Parts: sequence; structure tokens; C-alpha cells
Amino acid sequence: MSTLAFTLIVISAVMHALWNLLVKRSRHKTVFIWWMFVASSSLFTLTIPFLPERFRWPDFSTLLLVSAGAVCFVLYHLFNGRAYRGGDLSVVYPLSQTSMVYVPIWGMSILGERLTMPGIVGIVLVILGAFSVQMERLSLDEFFRPFRNLGSSTVRNALTAGFIYSLGSIAEKVGVRDYTPLYFTYFLVLIMLGLMSVNLLRPCYRPLIVEEFREHWPLILVSGPVMMASFLTFRYGLNLSPVSYAVPVRQVSILMGVLIGILFLGESCGRIRLGAALVILAGAIMIRLG
Repeated sequence: MSTLAFTLIVISAVMHALWNLLVKRSRHKTVFIWWMFVASSSLFTLTIPFLPERFRWPDFSTLLLVSAGAVCFVLYHLFNGRAYRGGDLSVVYPLSQTSMVYVPIWGMSILGERLTMPGIVGIVLVILGAFSVQMERLSLDEFFRPFRNLGSSTVRNALTAGFIYSLGSIAEKVGVRDYTPLYFTYFLVLIMLGLMSVNLLRPCYRPLIVEEFREHWPLILVSGPVMMASFLTFRYGLNLSPVSYAVPVRQVSILMGVLIGILFLGESCGRIRLGAALVILAGAIMIRLG
């Protein structure tokens, strides 16, 4: 993995952790995320005339890939949200991260990517770290606890979320190979915003739209450039590296999330959380060497 690709994806991971911090500080999460997309797409649209890269419309195949990616990521949030409504974080979060198991499989079988041994070791370390970050104690029984009840709707929704996210990542990788990541990201954000807007037309959300903006408009304004930076740097990095490496490296955001929680939110450190985050960091370094 090249230094430039690695650096871009790590920057994306930092920005991803920051916008998740903004979401955590909001009241109505679904509405706030919608406002984030409004801010990001508005900023993007305003800056297009000043960008050095010439705008060109995507062809039909690229538009299909953008739409597929957008639908996958919206469905990921939908199934993840359903899983969290009925299950604990320590169960849902690890299962939703199973996307990292599928992505290397799709990368090698569909895209013909070849992985080095250090890269494979790095991917395994990232998966183990991401899976372990919510463990309450160190034991095999605790490690496999999320898989105990495969008949549970919570477990099924979390696993579905991870699978769908992996498909979206493949659609993105194929899309940015033949179309500029800059405008691929732009159309991705617009389509995701459109899909989220349909959801917010429901009566339960409509009264909250103005209320959330009045209460958190400074956070919303900050979220625009943060989200745009997170999206753009990841897709430029994705264009320069195998998707099998890019998706796991972005899990450095977990390490950043742990640090933000400790430094800014007063959360307890927890040896398991910190240890899992360091395993992810070690995995990312191995992927860089690979």
C-alpha cells in the first residue's frame, strides 16, 4: 500500500471519528445526520466552480455504481439502527464490522486483487481489534458471545448491515477506477441525501428538523467540511489502493474514537478497549508494509 493512499485513508479515519463525535453530541441523531449531509452537499455544490478538476457528468454505468453505493450505505445505517434498537452495543458493533471479512473476499474474487502476507496479517489484526473493542472481559466465551443467538433479529440485522456495507465498498472501488473520486463522492452524497430526505418526510421526524437546526446549528455548519473531508480522502485513497486494504485501514477511526472518548468525553479508558485499538493500529501498520 502506497504512502499516499495510506495517509489519505488515515486522514479519512480521523475525520470519520470527528463527525461521529458531532453526531454523539446531537439530540436527534437521524435528523442531525441528515443535516450533516445537507451541509456537506451544499458546501460541495458551492465549491464546484472553484475546483481545479473539470466537472463532467457520469456515464450510465458510473451512475449505477454511485446509486448502488448510496443505497448500500443507507441500508447499512438502517439495519444498524434496527440492530441497536433491540441489542447491546457489545453485540451489535462487532457483528456490523464483519464487512471487513467480506471485502477481501470480494476484492480477490471479483476485482482480482492480490494480497501480500504482511497485508493479510494486518487485515486479520484489524478484524480482531475491531471485533474485540466492545468486549467486557478477555475470554473465548465473551469473544463469541455476539454469535450465540443467530435467530435473533438483532444479530441478523447487524450481520446484514456488515454484508451490505461490503457490497457498497466494492461498488465504490469499481466506480472510482473509471471516474474521478471527486465527483463520484459528490453524486454519492447527493443520492444518499435524497434517500435520507424521503425517510425524514415521515411524521415522526418532520417536527424535529427545525428544532435540531436551532439547537445545534454550529455543529451542523462544522460537520459539512468534516464530512466532506472524510468522504473525499477515503475515495481518493481507495482509488490508489486495493479495497481489501483500504476498508480495514479506515478502522483506525476506532483508535481515534477511543482517544476522543478519553480526552474529550471523559469516558473510562478500559484496558480491553485501548488494547483492541492498539491491535487495530498494528494491523494498519502491517497493511502499510504490505
